[in-house]
Amino acid sequence: MLRESKVMLTADDVAELLDVKRSRAYAIIRQLNAELKAQGKLVLRGRVNRQYFLNKLSPP
Repeated sequence: MLRESKVMLTADDVAELLDVKRSRAYAIIRQLNAELKAQGKLVLRGRVNRQYFLNKLSPP
């Protein structure tokens, strides 16, 4: 079960939320972290900021 208070999501969290395999979740995390790094943000390998992830999922 995913805790609402988590700041960073792991590959298992992303896989659960998107109903994809863990390897695909890692690929998504790498893509999002590359975007964040290009913006000058600090990134942690294998984890993604929860708020950024959720914002990317929601329609404009």
